[in-house]
Amino acid sequence: MRIDLNADLGEDCGADDAAMLDVVSSANVACGFHAGGGEVMAATVAAAAVRGVAIGAHVSYRDREHFGRRRLDVRADALRDDVTEQLAALADCCAAAGTRIRYVKPHGALYHAIAADRSQAEAVVGAIAAFDPSLPLLGLPGTLAVDVAHAAGLTTLTEAFADRAYTADGGLVPRDRPGAVLDDPGLVAARMLGLVETGTVAAADGTRVAVAADSICVHGDSPNAVAMARAVRDTLTAAGVEVAACA
Repeated sequence: MRIDLNADLGEDCGADDAAMLDVVSSANVACGFHAGGGEVMAATVAAAAVRGVAIGAHVSYRDREHFGRRRLDVRADALRDDVTEQLAALADCCAAAGTRIRYVKPHGALYHAIAADRSQAEAVVGAIAAFDPSLPLLGLPGTLAVDVAHAAGLTTLTEAFADRAYTADGGLVPRDRPGAVLDDPGLVAARMLGLVETGTVAAADGTRVAVAADSICVHGDSPNAVAMARAVRDTLTAAGVEVAACA
């Protein structure tokens, strides 16, 4: 058995990126529109490259004020240009560090918007396809974004969230609801081992939900983020699961 472990990094929000990079196999690097940018992006990419961690472009709405977690009604052409700009900025940082972008994972509200909004999904996918059609899209399984990416000829990768509660239909419990964000390393690790072994996770109502995942995400800004990521990796490794980049 094999699975990737990813985290959102380079967001310059007080998270311990260096410690997280020692644990994860893939890093979703903020491209400056919701957080990070400039020197932070370059430093994160360099640190990831030294450790052999795969680098993903964590593209977002242009919304630093709300950390990219507010849905924006952006014209498709403007969104496509914004994604392209972010990819180009990260690609420059990667080139300077002797590495490259391996995949694209939209951030926050954009991640959830393209799961159901065809116009925005096509804008994001179109930007990726025009920039580098070899880049996979990492997203939620069974969503419109994955279908649109497939139709455009992109490779798709799907993920599960270690530190988020699930709804009975396989979605994520909104962050503003009690219990939406998990922070117990032991609980999170056990959930993710169960995911790898059975392909399911327990939803907030106790039902089992099927989640097809190539990767597991631990948010870098979550409480106990590093401890959770370490617990997940250690638990998986002890069970004979290889943790390695999927892109």
